[in-house]
Amino acid sequence: MNAPSDISMKTDEVLKVELEVFRRQHRDLDEAIIALQERGTSDQLTIRRLKKQKLVLKDKIALIEDRLTPDIIA
Repeated sequence: MNAPSDISMKTDEVLKVELEVFRRQHRDLDEAIIALQERGTSDQLTIRRLKKQKLVLKDKIALIEDRLTPDIIA
């Protein structure tokens, strides 16, 4: 991993802020995809690119959530 995106070097507070930003971006992409699909004249390549960006954000969100959630040993 490169240094700027290495979550092991970031504090929990920074990760919480990034998590909220990524969640907002994920919602915005979802709304954009829906709007393009409802228009009917949507460009399928653009929609695919937006969906790919959305998946990347989903992975980042999951990674941060895993870091912030303490391990529970049962």
